[in-house]
Amino acid sequence: GRRLGRVARAAVGRARERVAACLGAEPGERVFTSGGSESDNWALRGVVAARGGGHVVTSAVEHPAVLETARALEREGRIRLTVVGVDRVGRVDPAEIERALAPDTVLASLMLANNEVGTLEPVAEVAEICRRRGVLVHTDAAQAVGKVPVDVRELGVDLLTVAGHKLYAPKGVGVLFVRRGVAIEPLI
Repeated sequence: GRRLGRVARAAVGRARERVAACLGAEPGERVFTSGGSESDNWALRGVVAARGGGHVVTSAVEHPAVLETARALEREGRIRLTVVGVDRVGRVDPAEIERALAPDTVLASLMLANNEVGTLEPVAEVAEICRRRGVLVHTDAAQAVGKVPVDVRELGVDLLTVAGHKLYAPKGVGVLFVRRGVAIEPLI
């Protein structure tokens, strides 16, 4: 029994290293979750809890795990929410996100690749704008990882969601990258 435990532990360790390498992250910067939806929920709820509320900016085309979580946080009175629109190809204008930022903005969440039309969003540009204002950036990269190169350092994001089943992992496996030094409260 113990030998099987060691084999399993080694396999999980290799998986952690592969996931980190795939994202350009350090092994200590990603946490396995039950899937993309949990990772998205945790990114939003965890940052809002750690920052004590504030303002959140997201786009109208986000996955429901982001958009509905943000709307729920707004209904709960935990945040003010701004949802920015997109152009005819489903792309967010970084200038519109910049205009939406306020002194109390704590987080901007913008998907990397749209799950319905495939549009790649200007996440690196948005992250640069937000970094200058001290705003954390989350990206749901569920549709992008494994299809286009995804490097958390190049993107400049603080949090990034991966859904394992999009990458041939078993269902019920996700990852949340959390940049070292970013405060995020646990969900449970």
